[in-house]
Amino acid sequence: MAEPTGALVGANVASVIVFGRGIGDILISAGSGQDCSIVRLDQGKSYCRPVEPAPEPPPYCTKSLGGIDCWLNPEALLNPPRQVADGPRALTAEQEARRTRVWPF
Repeated sequence: MAEPTGALVGANVASVIVFGRGIGDILISAGSGQDCSIVRLDQGKSYCRPVEPAPEPPPYCTKSLGGIDCWLNPEALLNPPRQVADGPRALTAEQEARRTRVWPF
């Protein structure tokens, strides 16, 4: 009777080394769609990885006579001047898909 238990423990250890989660974690993750792992608990984190919140939009910064002015809501400006640094104000579709992915990815 000791052999199946030893084989199961060995398979579970190998699963943690290869996949970063035990066999039971794989089943729970597949059933829930979340990334769950006993390894996360060992690191002092929650059992399942929480969904990442969407990032805050960056401020809208423009040049002024005295320096730089930043605005949280550029739509409120009547004639918004050009930004100091033009860049993306939101995540791309690929970044959003990665942020909201479910397990297994």
